[in-house]
Amino acid sequence: MDPNEAGGGEKEKEKDKVIKRRNRPVFLRYLERRKTDTIVAEDTTKGDINLGTLVRRSQSDKTEYSAKLKEKMTPPDLSTIHSPTVDPEEIRLRKMNRRAKVIQELVQTEKDFLTDLELCIREVVQPLRNLQVVDVDRLFTNMETVCEVSAALLHRLHEARADPDPEAVVIGDIFIQAKAALEDVYKIYCYHHDDANMSLKSYEKEEEMRQHFTTCVLALK
Repeated sequence: MDPNEAGGGEKEKEKDKVIKRRNRPVFLRYLERRKTDTIVAEDTTKGDINLGTLVRRSQSDKTEYSAKLKEKMTPPDLSTIHSPTVDPEEIRLRKMNRRAKVIQELVQTEKDFLTDLELCIREVVQPLRNLQVVDVDRLFTNMETVCEVSAALLHRLHEARADPDPEAVVIGDIFIQAKAALEDVYKIYCYHHDDANMSLKSYEKEEEMRQHFTTCVLALK
């Protein structure tokens, strides 16, 4: 083979390699360049790669990276951050608004509970008592007394909220004053709850009783 042809073939191959490298994505060429642009450039000019230099510089790079990472992960010194001064009056108003909403929810809950009790007494307890077909006192125990205590509690809550000065409204004292009455009526109601359930199940076995209960339920709806 002609040496010139052989040399030409080598040049063609080298040219193809250069073209392929140029046609590769930019980020791949960048990575390859990063691999070759090592910290041993000054040693390779001497024809020798100094392993000790590689290790030392690698450790130096790691130390620098760790320092930068630690700096990023360290939370800022809050003492140096100057937050805008919050107006104490604004804080007080926010607390008062939050308190007013809590009181409103408390009163509304008690009002809804009382409405349900009154509806049940009017549409179920009293009609069944008039019919004299079931033992109402055993079935509903002291529900009417519970209703009276709830009505008194709601009345006191409304009176307390009637004060024109929101800061003067004291709700905790009302529940403290009603504590004894609430305990007395609910102790009785809870104590007879299981017995009332047993009575209801026994009544539901009778067709006539079921018809009476159905009529009451329809009246509630």
